[in-house]
Amino acid sequence: MNTADLHTLTGAYVLDALDPGERAAVERHLADCASCAQEVREFSETVTRLGLAVAAPPSAALRDEVLRRIATVRQDPPTTARTGRGGHVRPRWRPVPSWALAACLAGAVALGGVAVAQYEQAEDARQQAQRARLANDAVGAVLAAADARVATAPLRDGAVGTVVVSDSRNQAVFAASGLPAPPSGKVYQLWYNDGGGKMRPAGLMGSGTPATATLLDGPVDTASGMGVTVEPAGGSPRPTSNPVALLTFPTV
Repeated sequence: MNTADLHTLTGAYVLDALDPGERAAVERHLADCASCAQEVREFSETVTRLGLAVAAPPSAALRDEVLRRIATVRQDPPTTARTGRGGHVRPRWRPVPSWALAACLAGAVALGGVAVAQYEQAEDARQQAQRARLANDAVGAVLAAADARVATAPLRDGAVGTVVVSDSRNQAVFAASGLPAPPSGKVYQLWYNDGGGKMRPAGLMGSGTPATATLLDGPVDTASGMGVTVEPAGGSPRPTSNPVALLTFPTV
């Protein structure tokens, strides 16, 4: 695969539509191509926004309440006009029963509750999109760093792990191609290997596919490598299982 081909695969890379060999080639290419790294950041942001653009249907309780009122509230007959003196048409006003006012008020309160819930959902989606954009920007900055170094290693079950380290940013990014989803109730947790058997928590892998590039939490500092373990949802303060991946950081 030549460099020209790699320039055309950024969209498929973001959508996780590449085979392991192609994904590994693109990830190596991103470390040296600032324009492609920028494309990946922009595509990732767009995909994130599209994924958040979902409609929120009304609750079942609100639907049931509307149907109940349709069946129980009597429909008023059409109003007719009365002709007053001089042939002027006067509208016929009917007093509004108190129960009708109460029904309108209850409906307004219910709709107000729906509006508040929808606003809160929209606000949550906006904050999630903001966090995703910041994370994408941070990942892209590491991949595009002038001193970014890349290391790739085979993992179990034919998966491939790739880590990119930038000394100037003191950060690292990890991605795994072909790694199966963790068991139910479990997550993949990342660790810095500080040597001497000491593993420092470095966050959880992204919530998307395991191939999603994830920025390790915290600075690289003196870490010589990283590992990945399967942990209970929410993560653990120290590894509780054998590592599924161990990678040594590339040296200059």
